Amino acid sequence: MTEDKEKPPIHLKMKVGNVEFEIDCREDQLEDAVAKILSSVREHAKEAVVISEQAVPSARAETCKGVITRLWQEGWFATRRSLGDVHSEMARRGFHYDRTAVAHALIDLVKDNILTRDGKPRRYRYAQKRPPTHK
Repeated sequence: MTEDKEKPPIHLKMKVGNVEFEIDCREDQLEDAVAKILSSVREHAKEAVVISEQAVPSARAETCKGVITRLWQEGWFATRRSLGDVHSEMARRGFHYDRTAVAHALIDLVKDNILTRDGKPRRYRYAQKRPPTHK
């Protein structure tokens, strides 16, 4: 018997990240086949990152006080507003804070002399103490 018999093909399964592939080839073809597939996987991964960066808007990590300050800067507090008004406007804009957090932020802005409040407890109305300065 001679050793010139053809070797059986190699079957290789691989997973790179979330990409799985299988290769059936001769031993002398394996290195080139793996190199080509890994090159394709790298290119695919680069394209996926670029697409995901374009498709996903940047996250808005804003504090409750920061959102209310922005409302003040926009002149929204030129009219007296209740806690419920502020909470509803924030929710309408996509900021869903607990009413207690909104109440605490409003108190902080009163202490910072940005807003003023009048009325009785549980019925306070908030308004700008001074108009925002525009640059």
